Amino acid sequence: MAHPMFVDSHVNLHSEKYAEDLGEVMTRAREAGVGTMLTISDQLSSTDAIKTIAASDPDIWRSVGVHPHHAKDYADLTAQTLIEMAADEDVVGIGECGLDFYYEYSDRAAQEAVFRAHIAAAQETGLPLIIHTRDADDLMRAELEKAHGEGAFVPLLHCYTGGPDLAEAALKLSGYVSFSGIISFKNAADVRAVAEATPLERIIIETDCPYLAPVPMRGRRNEPAYVVHVAEKLAEIKGKSLEDIAAVTTDNFFRLFSKARPPKEAS
Repeated sequence: MAHPMFVDSHVNLHSEKYAEDLGEVMTRAREAGVGTMLTISDQLSSTDAIKTIAASDPDIWRSVGVHPHHAKDYADLTAQTLIEMAADEDVVGIGECGLDFYYEYSDRAAQEAVFRAHIAAAQETGLPLIIHTRDADDLMRAELEKAHGEGAFVPLLHCYTGGPDLAEAALKLSGYVSFSGIISFKNAADVRAVAEATPLERIIIETDCPYLAPVPMRGRRNEPAYVVHVAEKLAEIKGKSLEDIAAVTTDNFFRLFSKARPPKEAS
């Protein structure tokens, strides 16, 4: 049997941390069985760099969006701008966007306004909304539920570290939850509990590289090949085989990001 295929649903390949050796990073990902990656927009000024990376490989997809850390620089962002950018064939999601009240690099009003523009773009395009949420569970839940009442969209809680209530609320809105290497961290029992409670058919996996390298790579620069360690930990939490976790999370990714196409040899 061929070894399992994984999808890394959240990579930041335009990070300066890959400036020297991106080609080698990609080779290691392929060797580890990572067949598809979604490289994420942190701000619109990164778009050209991200486009170039996605254009270099038919199995790298991309998103368009503004991270809440950068909301202050895009305070007048409109849904229309995102909708137009999302028309490109290789754009499969809106985000990463959301609310971060832990660092609060952008003030809350700017974060909320920019987040709402992303929601409207997801409602209009039908693309999944890739959400960063930190220390903002109650407001995030309220925003999602209110907006969903006005027009459907599919939320993805990426690199989830929030509480069970927000995860449950997102699932009720037909959403998905993505877990990163954090589930392997010693002090992350609460995140493991959420992973255990989340139905497997609504879970995808990610590295969020270059950040948050999973055990046993803790302390190193993270890279897409390490998504296998996330899958191993999830397999342990769920009492499943690694092959099962690979298959289910890969299927879930392509169901959620339906504009993305599976690799030719896998389809």
